[in-house]
Amino acid sequence: MLRLLTRPLYLSATPSSSLRFKRGLALTSRTMATFNTPDFNKVLYAPLAEIDPEVQNIIDKETWRQFSGLELIASENLTSRATLEANGSILTNKYSEGLPNARYYGGNEHIDELEILCRKRALEAFNLDPAKWGVNVQPYSGSTANFAALTALLQPQDRLMGLGLPDGGHLTHGYYTAKKKMTASSIYFQSFPYAIDPTTQLIDYAGLERQAKIFKPRLIICGASAYPRDWDYAALKKTADTEGAYLMADIAHTSGLVAAQTLNNPFDYCDIVTTTTHKTLRGPRAGLIFFKRDGPNSQDLEKRVNDAVFPACQGGPHNNTIAAVATALLQVAQPTFKAYAKQVIVNAQTLAAALHAHGYKLQTGGTDNHLVLWDLRPLGLTGSKVEKVCDLLGITINKNAVSGDASAQTPGGIRLGTSALTSRNMTEEDIKVVADFLHRAVQLSLFLQKEAGSKLLKDFIRAATAKGSAGAAQVDGLRRDVISFARQWPLPGADVSTLKRPAGIEEGF
Repeated sequence: MLRLLTRPLYLSATPSSSLRFKRGLALTSRTMATFNTPDFNKVLYAPLAEIDPEVQNIIDKETWRQFSGLELIASENLTSRATLEANGSILTNKYSEGLPNARYYGGNEHIDELEILCRKRALEAFNLDPAKWGVNVQPYSGSTANFAALTALLQPQDRLMGLGLPDGGHLTHGYYTAKKKMTASSIYFQSFPYAIDPTTQLIDYAGLERQAKIFKPRLIICGASAYPRDWDYAALKKTADTEGAYLMADIAHTSGLVAAQTLNNPFDYCDIVTTTTHKTLRGPRAGLIFFKRDGPNSQDLEKRVNDAVFPACQGGPHNNTIAAVATALLQVAQPTFKAYAKQVIVNAQTLAAALHAHGYKLQTGGTDNHLVLWDLRPLGLTGSKVEKVCDLLGITINKNAVSGDASAQTPGGIRLGTSALTSRNMTEEDIKVVADFLHRAVQLSLFLQKEAGSKLLKDFIRAATAKGSAGAAQVDGLRRDVISFARQWPLPGADVSTLKRPAGIEEGF
């Protein structure tokens, strides 16, 4: 069993995972003996490894994967040991529908204290005046937060505008195709996408202004999931005010960088700001909705947001997650987090510069934030193929649409992020090593595509995995280098000094 640095109530932290496990078993035995626990409840006191070794093995394998690989998905990060402990706490037992001091259940005095603390820390983390801003900390995720925000601001079939998905926007900002409305934001509301300029690949603010004059949106959404530059919130505010629209920022990807004051501040211009808490904010998987209290559009906004979260869009809050969010926000407010955020950006810019030096094409030519968008089309490769090769190598990335793609379903690029690698202590020189791995992975992909004899993904995978083939040999060689490099670094939440390869992981070397 891999030793995760989480600490259940019945275990004490010890240098030895086996000793810790034995102490847990001993305490479990004493508890059951003291209270004469009946057989049907004994399962409640057994540790996971004893009661469900199958799930424990899956957790161990995932821990090993994270330790042995390089996490470059821009929407992922590595949260802290303290956050994991809060998220795995006994708070998961409590039902708390409603708001602090206005619950539908009794026994919530400590949950009320927790949620009020989490709100306070959220405002402090983003340097917000509680007289001017409030926050709801109950959303289960960023998508839930976004739909709750839309529910608060709009009536069904009201109009909204968001950045189009192929240009870097998000599904929940009104995305649809010619044949299908893809998400609730386009099913229940009328949406019209704005775009990036095809020449500069930057947001076309003038085009958005012209479109808004015709479409007359009730809401303009800014924010993206694959846009490597900062936002001109003042220009968006001008358009929103001219058309009588709300302005909402979804800063799920960049919230940690905004909190650290390394990017432009949407709170100076927006009526609503939503975010996830697990990307650059480096917390658990959840969402937040900030609402303005003192603006011309703020009448009843707090009540509308709170009512939209519960009961309109979800049930009781996940108190264990709110505790983990509060813990993460405490960390965000520290000076060390600002240093982390700055390093994330420096690492992303280092990665972009290294790839550019190899002659590769990057959307917008670089980055202002944590992500790099790499256009593979000049190479004749697809994002799907490079993602697949990187999976075989232990490099986790994701395929992504780039400007000019005919469809987001057949992307011509990949998206890279530096948040997780920075959380593993990597700085510029280390990122240059990662960039070289990516260069080698792309060159290997070109070789495999030639060996496959076709452009079909299944033939490409065959060329990469067929035993005894030249492609498989090259994959194995590069994978060894990646794993050797990755295992030099710590992994938040795990004691890497005690990790052993779990059952079910076959490395072949």
